[in-house]
Amino acid sequence: MLYFYWRDRVCLVPIYKIFEELSYYAIGFPIAKYYSSTTTWKEKLSDRLKGLTRDPFILVALSSIVLGGILNISGLPRPGFYRTVISVFVPLATIMLLSSIGLAMKFRRVRDYFKECLSVSAIKFVQVPIMTTSLAYLLGFGNIDGGLPLKVVIILSSMPVAFNALIPPSIYDLDLANSCWFFTTALLVVVLPAILFIINQF
Repeated sequence: MLYFYWRDRVCLVPIYKIFEELSYYAIGFPIAKYYSSTTTWKEKLSDRLKGLTRDPFILVALSSIVLGGILNISGLPRPGFYRTVISVFVPLATIMLLSSIGLAMKFRRVRDYFKECLSVSAIKFVQVPIMTTSLAYLLGFGNIDGGLPLKVVIILSSMPVAFNALIPPSIYDLDLANSCWFFTTALLVVVLPAILFIINQF
């Protein structure tokens, strides 16, 4: 864990959160583009890697993160209207992103990848929760604050991936990833009652 001091406030943030967004756009999205149908497998490896450096989505995302990090480290005071700008543009950007993703989704392709979706769901909703919960239990999470940390681990490990996972499939025509996201999200109808039952046993 890592502590951040900001004026008279102390913020406790998991250290992985610092690099989460950067890893999405610097590693995850380029890999998704590398294996997408928008690239030509006959191209040389060097040419395909150069193509990643010219992808506007990756460039804009990384540039924004780096610029924001520089401004944050510089200590420059935030302008007074900054809070108002954020309160308007963040919800607006979220609506636009979700709408564009919804328009690009291919629901019919789920039937083509049904077996793969079942396999991914078994890993996401069975193997991952069992492994992470077992580790958390062995670390003594069940003995802390009435087992609250253990319950948090159970919930988080059983959740489907966030809608950010739909951005690369929508941009790079990754139909399998698109189908798996939709299928695992739909399974929440079954997963949520199961999680509630399990948590109530503690």
